[in-house]
Amino acid sequence: MTGALRRQLTAHGFLIGAVLCFAFFSWYPMAREFVLAFQRTENGHTGWAGWSNLSYVFHDPAFWQAWRNTLLFTGLALVLGFAVPFLVAVLLNEFRHGQGYLRLLVYLPVMLPPVASVLLFKYFYDPGYGLFNRVLELAHLPAQQWLQSTDTAMISVVIAATWMNMGGATLIYLAALQGIPGELYEAAELDGAGLLRKIWHVTIPQTRLILSLMFLMQIIATMQVFTEPFLLTNGAGPEGSTTTVVYLIYQYAFNFNNYGGAAALGLCLLVLLAGFSALYVRLSRTAVD
Repeated sequence: MTGALRRQLTAHGFLIGAVLCFAFFSWYPMAREFVLAFQRTENGHTGWAGWSNLSYVFHDPAFWQAWRNTLLFTGLALVLGFAVPFLVAVLLNEFRHGQGYLRLLVYLPVMLPPVASVLLFKYFYDPGYGLFNRVLELAHLPAQQWLQSTDTAMISVVIAATWMNMGGATLIYLAALQGIPGELYEAAELDGAGLLRKIWHVTIPQTRLILSLMFLMQIIATMQVFTEPFLLTNGAGPEGSTTTVVYLIYQYAFNFNNYGGAAALGLCLLVLLAGFSALYVRLSRTAVD
């Protein structure tokens, strides 16, 4: 066997292994979910249910509440989780010394186990001895029921999720910012532009494509939120104020044993996110071209 043929067989062997992993752990569950969405299991017998699972899900009041909460979380997470990492990246880009240590500091929350990070914030939000209420007390402000109130439960979840996940986005933005030619900023300074005008007229136009891609990735990620509300507010939250679509899928499958309803709800989420994913792929190809 020649060396070239051996390399080809080795490469194809690794490729086949990767394809089999994707097929078994990603593609098969997706196909199985599609089938389950139109099936019903009763007394150990599985049969076709047509559109009844989708009809049942659409007529469930929790379905619409979960979508409202998910869209609210996505909107708030985009305001914080999209804008804050970009602003932090802009600030980091201004530092000429110690930037490596600052990048490590920003990325540190991403390296922590998600459960540990969420439990840390649950301690911070404690209405009795939590850090946030202690700070409010020092500022002579009234304490808040962060996770126990319908007014603050969702924003509390968003703050925790933003802190946990902003490190990766910040480094991506920072890499994009460092690719902007310095001559553009020098020309803007000669025209008398201040920091805000340079950001608006130079930074944002030069990073428009990466901002668009990250915006779509944020939507896809935030609409699948589960860990933060599940651990912070036991999933549903006060009066169902933090029930998300993914948590409702969890309830259908593991609390109600309604796997057909869970698959139908997952199918709705899959169709929506597939549209955003297709747009992301199209923008990615534009970036490559």
